[in-house]
Amino acid sequence: MDAPADNYQACFERRWGHLRRARVRALAWLLDAPDLLDVHDPHWEGRIATLGPVTPETASWLAALDADPARLDAVLGTKMITRLGLYAEKLMAFYFAEQGRLVAHGLQVRASRNDTVGEFDFLLDAGPDGVEHIEFATKFYLLQGDQGGDAHAAELAAFDTFVGPNLADSLGRKMRKVFDRQLTLGSHPAAQAILPRPVTAARALIKGWLFYPAGTYMEMKGIAARHCRGFWCAASETGMLDSERFLILPRLQWLAPFGAPSATWILDRTQLQAELADHFAHYNTPVLVALVREGQDGIVEVDRGFIVPDDWRERATRLHP
Repeated sequence: MDAPADNYQACFERRWGHLRRARVRALAWLLDAPDLLDVHDPHWEGRIATLGPVTPETASWLAALDADPARLDAVLGTKMITRLGLYAEKLMAFYFAEQGRLVAHGLQVRASRNDTVGEFDFLLDAGPDGVEHIEFATKFYLLQGDQGGDAHAAELAAFDTFVGPNLADSLGRKMRKVFDRQLTLGSHPAAQAILPRPVTAARALIKGWLFYPAGTYMEMKGIAARHCRGFWCAASETGMLDSERFLILPRLQWLAPFGAPSATWILDRTQLQAELADHFAHYNTPVLVALVREGQDGIVEVDRGFIVPDDWRERATRLHP
């Protein structure tokens, strides 16, 4: 199935192209990006959270924050953040706090001094009788394997055939951990002593991008129909990319579509291939590349995809059969 012609990057640029600060654009993406998982699909048992549409008030708040980011900068601090998940968590904690909903963030549960049971990502105010536990994740998965043939079988296996770029994780494995361990944390005896109020609801808020073999797309039950999506291809296949301008995205730029007045590291196709060859000569980790266009208002992303080592398919099949 072909992907829709109007991709998420075009939608984001229309709604949020006026935001120029990378941190504020990332926060806008977290608040406004389509859910990765279909909250209405019975497979998820009603345990998937959604933020809902961004209100005009929140849009105005984001614009004001873009003009004066002092409060956000203070929360993020001066220490360099290298973990994308931590960066996204800090952005969401800032939003929940500004909304007056945050009761706790990163609250650890320990059975003893040396035995950590787990951690509550967010506890949000649910009224005088309780708090809502939100387990939060931003994930990037590539669809691997042959998805032809039996469509029903493909749907059943879909969550495990979405694998992380470094092959250490899969969407299915992640969601089993979320449901079986993380969302049950509020009922653990060790949590009772530290919870400010009982947990009245526990749900997972999952944002992210899914990447399909270049030129393909397949709808799957349980996955939100309008989720953020991109492509992936092997390093030897980059000649097929439909662009002449590229950016290699640093990890903290993975959330929102790229946009800036200028960028000094734009690459043409030959330069991109040289950079990729050098990278894969030393590392076997995929690289996230943005296809960009240059206009009067600056540089904007029009598509994105992971470029993987030429042996990535073989390793993915071996590790995630």
